[in-house]
Amino acid sequence: MSHRNARLTPNGRRIIIERVLAGRPVAHVAKEMGISRTCAHRWLSRYRTHGWAGLEDRSSRPRSCPHATPAGVVADVLAKRVEHREGPAGLAARCGTSARTVSRILTRAGKPRLWDLDPVTGERIRASRATDRRYERDAPGDMIHIDVKKLGRIPDGGGWRADPNQSARNHST
Repeated sequence: MSHRNARLTPNGRRIIIERVLAGRPVAHVAKEMGISRTCAHRWLSRYRTHGWAGLEDRSSRPRSCPHATPAGVVADVLAKRVEHREGPAGLAARCGTSARTVSRILTRAGKPRLWDLDPVTGERIRASRATDRRYERDAPGDMIHIDVKKLGRIPDGGGWRADPNQSARNHST
């Protein structure tokens, strides 16, 4: 999705293509739209390759991740977690990967920490630390949070700072 100040939105790209297809020079159309000729040619090339669908925004997500943990290692870690009931450090020693990698695999798979599991059955007995609704409310102002600081005993009528005659007594001779 284009950001609001983008030079070209999908509609602007469509205008470029329509003007070029109408016979206008690419350089003139690019100048009118406030973009470089290279950019205009890039969109024209994408139109020729993919048609009108090629002018839409595309995902910027990487198509591959060459350094991703292999699926076999992930399956091995998850299987050994069930079999041995160990944390990331123990599983790392068994699987030959780093503890941090094992921790990421377990987190991605949604596996709880051993502390949250029943030692006998292996079922979750404690809720996770992150709750679904912490302080969220339906409308602003539904919940008011007040911080309170406890002070020492203050006598009725106020303490020594509240004495209006204090200044007069201190400065009289």
